[in-house]
Amino acid sequence: MDTQAFKRSLHQSDRYNRRGFGSPTKRAQALEKAYQSSLITSIRDNGYGLEHGRLKVRLAEAFGFCWGVERAVAMAYETRRHYPNENIWITNEIIHNPSVNDHLRQMNVRFISAEQGVKDFSDVGIGDVVILPAFGATVQEMQLLHERGCHIIDTTCPWVSKVWHTVEKHKKHTFTSIIHGKYKHEETLATSSFAGTYLVVLDLAEAEYVADYILGKGDRKDFLERFAKASSPGFDPDTDLQRIGVANQTTMLKSETEEIGRLFELTMLNKYGPMELVNHFLAFNTICDATEERQGAMFSLVDEPLDMLVVIGGFNSSNTTHLQEIAISRGLRSFHIDTPERIGEEDNSITHMPLGQDIVKEKYFLPEGKVCVGITSGASTPDRVVEHVIQKLIKISEL
Repeated sequence: MDTQAFKRSLHQSDRYNRRGFGSPTKRAQALEKAYQSSLITSIRDNGYGLEHGRLKVRLAEAFGFCWGVERAVAMAYETRRHYPNENIWITNEIIHNPSVNDHLRQMNVRFISAEQGVKDFSDVGIGDVVILPAFGATVQEMQLLHERGCHIIDTTCPWVSKVWHTVEKHKKHTFTSIIHGKYKHEETLATSSFAGTYLVVLDLAEAEYVADYILGKGDRKDFLERFAKASSPGFDPDTDLQRIGVANQTTMLKSETEEIGRLFELTMLNKYGPMELVNHFLAFNTICDATEERQGAMFSLVDEPLDMLVVIGGFNSSNTTHLQEIAISRGLRSFHIDTPERIGEEDNSITHMPLGQDIVKEKYFLPEGKVCVGITSGASTPDRVVEHVIQKLIKISEL
């Protein structure tokens, strides 16, 4: 499929909207009223610190809502105001934040159901309004909605769209796209739908496995079994890894994406030599500025003398998970929660999700005596949620 031609056709349709319905200033004002926090503003103005009795709080210097998330949420709210009576659907969570998605449900925005990863569009009718979330949607989903005569409101983050352009360039020049990401994540599913031949690697370890195969050190059967769900149909590692380009899910850990890029560049250099490298390796910078900024702030925060750290964001939020990884890499006691309600004031408890594990409840998590708590949040977390977490910590510290 010529995805670029389809996008041009879609963008020219009067049933397609990626600009929203109001001015950026009005959007900012609406979000400020709904999600911003005077407490968080004052903490920022106080050098990102707060002291209350025995409790000291240190905020990361970059956290929470990014521009792409703000834009997506505001456009979703504008859509309901612009179409007060129409059926409105969204193909996935607008962002990975429970409170924001619940707010949309209260506005009678319906979420497309999915069984075992397959979405059911059968209830979406001609003329219905469909919102594409910040992570984007697959080209097949867009084509289906366009052909059905739906009004499409596209809130896809421009950084995600940039990655789509990158894999389309790979496809145009017959390069295989190696995508650093989670193959089940909706952003990576969308990105791979715009690619030609592709392979998704989760981390540096998987990238090293692929690099070894390129250099003749792998087993074909094992390779195909390992990447059966993370590669394009008919993927042949013996031919499809001769010309590769690197892209990424925008919320992945920046340092790992860069390391993977360097690994594959060196691998192709070793196999084909410096004179032929350009014919076998392509790299474009597709790391999101906001992701990079928040991860950088997290590295600075964990260098401070903290007793513990709370990371706030959806349990299925990739960028939030990677913030937690940074804390773990420094041996820092950390807790990943998705809502303030996960903190119990009466019994000093926290219900959290350790990295790669199921949700657990821990009592007496805030120690006695003076305690310094670092706090950060993922790009889908409103300031007001962070405020409520801090308020709960203050109440526990006063007991």
